[in-house]
Amino acid sequence: MNAAAPALVVVSGMSGSGKSVALNTLEDLGYYCVDNLPAVLLPEFVRHVLAGAEAPGKVAVGIDVRSLGDLSDVPAVLSQVGALGVDPRLVFLDTRSDVLLRRYADTRRRHPLSHLGLVLADAIALERQALRPLRQIADVVLDTSDLNVHQLRRQVLTEFGLAGAGLSLLFESFAYRRGVPPEADFVFDARVLPNPHWDARLRPLSGRDAQVREFLDAQPEVAAYATQVQGLLDAWLPRLGADTRSYVTVAFGCTGGRHRSVYLAERLAAYFRAHGWPEVAVHHRELD
Repeated sequence: MNAAAPALVVVSGMSGSGKSVALNTLEDLGYYCVDNLPAVLLPEFVRHVLAGAEAPGKVAVGIDVRSLGDLSDVPAVLSQVGALGVDPRLVFLDTRSDVLLRRYADTRRRHPLSHLGLVLADAIALERQALRPLRQIADVVLDTSDLNVHQLRRQVLTEFGLAGAGLSLLFESFAYRRGVPPEADFVFDARVLPNPHWDARLRPLSGRDAQVREFLDAQPEVAAYATQVQGLLDAWLPRLGADTRSYVTVAFGCTGGRHRSVYLAERLAAYFRAHGWPEVAVHHRELD
């Protein structure tokens, strides 16, 4: 692929499978995202992006049953995009029909094909048939049947945010009352630190808010804690990078997963980005 061309991810799949979550997560990872683009416009869209003076380095496009045009033309459209020097990656989100029926019942949202006068089960079956050409040529198929929103977001983070060369880092926050993330390589307990929850002004906020950061920045024990964790990771992450693994998850936990753990995950992520780590992502399990 041309070095000046953006990375292009085409997100498709069944309605209710989590495509919006996937696109929102890609946007958080720095992708320029466009949803519900008619497939026939994709080559022109890519030409426009490439022609821009400040072309984005990463682009994601949502194409699904809502998009105008014949979805069976998508393989030919992707070939046209390839001729422009871009190697598109098609990601298809799939979900079992029984799970989709339950999700629609829970959310009471209308299926995109409901305007045809079909009952929900028939609309899902027709959509699955229309999307079959895309699923068959997909580079990645994600089955989201047994994933909640947080699990899907994390899978997208590890699939697209941590795919660079060398060791990539994921800093994650969590609440101990909901369990320790089983995928964590390092786990640090932030419950020993001053808790912003007990300040009525800070309670409704999170560790991403300036007021909470200012409160925790002013605590000497928080600074000492962060510095010691940084020192440990500085010493041992390069050794892990020499191993065969591609990414490491560093998890911070506190009581509610909103203040101290979020603050530390953001602070450590910023520290390692500033110190030359090219692939650093953040996931807040209780917030995202």
